[in-house]
Amino acid sequence: MLGAYLPIILLVIIAAVFGFASLCLSSLIGQKKSSAVKLAPYECGCEPVGTARERFSVKFYIIAMLFILFDIEAVFLYPWAIVYKKLGMFGVMEMAVFIVILFVGYIYVWKKGALEWE
Repeated sequence: MLGAYLPIILLVIIAAVFGFASLCLSSLIGQKKSSAVKLAPYECGCEPVGTARERFSVKFYIIAMLFILFDIEAVFLYPWAIVYKKLGMFGVMEMAVFIVILFVGYIYVWKKGALEWE
């Protein structure tokens, strides 16, 4: 049974050794000359404006969390679509319940005003 996982384990070990070796070699071989230009923040070729400690509105985080939540829930549709024919009418009803719950959550968030950007 473990023989089936041997290529995966070997790949993980090789990746870990390669990453560790790359870090060690770059710290040993690489140049360590720091200057004001190298230590300056880089933002797409533009000079940085303002402080990096700027506060964002809580609304931004709420919308980001909602996006992730609805995105992850949409990902659950893919496995269902693959085994759709095997599940039959039971699978259709279960997915209908899932989509209704998702839609009710969307309407709730919409009515609360969490999607309005002001």
